[in-house]
Amino acid sequence: MTGIGHQAEGDVIRTFPFPADLAVGGVGMQIGPMGTDHRWHVDAPLHRVHRIDFHVVMLFTGGPVRHMIDFAEYEATAGDLLWIRPGQVHRFSRESVYRGTVLTMQPGFLPRATVEAAGLYRYDLPPLLHPDPAQLAALHAALDQLRREYEDTETLPSGLHTAVLRHSLTACLLRLSHLAASAAETSRQHADSTFTRFRDAVERGFPTNHSVSAYADSLGYSRRTLVRAVRAATGETPKGFIDKRVVLEAKRLLAHTDLPIGRVGVAVGFPDAANFSKFFHLHTGQTPVAFRAELR
Repeated sequence: MTGIGHQAEGDVIRTFPFPADLAVGGVGMQIGPMGTDHRWHVDAPLHRVHRIDFHVVMLFTGGPVRHMIDFAEYEATAGDLLWIRPGQVHRFSRESVYRGTVLTMQPGFLPRATVEAAGLYRYDLPPLLHPDPAQLAALHAALDQLRREYEDTETLPSGLHTAVLRHSLTACLLRLSHLAASAAETSRQHADSTFTRFRDAVERGFPTNHSVSAYADSLGYSRRTLVRAVRAATGETPKGFIDKRVVLEAKRLLAHTDLPIGRVGVAVGFPDAANFSKFFHLHTGQTPVAFRAELR
């Protein structure tokens, strides 16, 4: 590939484009076996945090595999699927052996109606999916068919080959979308309404409010009720849930911007830079400066 990754102003994580020159026939998708030599670009730092501007779907036939997406670690094993969407940061694990099928797709390869129907930009959906046996068999069949169409460049003219690929890819993505939406709905159905209200309040208020009591008061719950609901839904305490959200936002700001450490602290509710550094180190084992330096 001859192009280079690009960086937006102030962005310290490189973004790599879809490797169109590596695709069969130059189409806007690729599918094949995972391998240690697979990379988006000759300069892509697969074992360092980086961003891609296309979709990646990995269906595993082995494991366990640990993979970081948007600063959250996911563990996948045989039969699991990871879906990374454009713009998300991620990192491959040096310790894991990636086995299975990988599908990559350029955002503009499918028509808008298909993109919307398949929910390709539903960033609220979970990236790690666990298909049941029937769903897994259907996914394997759909991906095998897509791979055969992708590799067959002899039996159809170029234009028809691309059209068939789009249809086959659409079928795969509609299955994936249904699986992701079903997983999210199941999660929502199991979530206690008390926790759901708390989660939404934290999402709105975490930049300035880190107090469990303040959230309980504003929602009209006792502290004990809130503790029970959050622990049942997440296994964490309300304070742990709030702190995790604050740490995630701090990591995003440290990674995506060149804001001074003190400004990052203010953005997540710490007017004092020293207190922010202590908080960040307590929860990550690194100082904000060390975390940022590791990504560069």
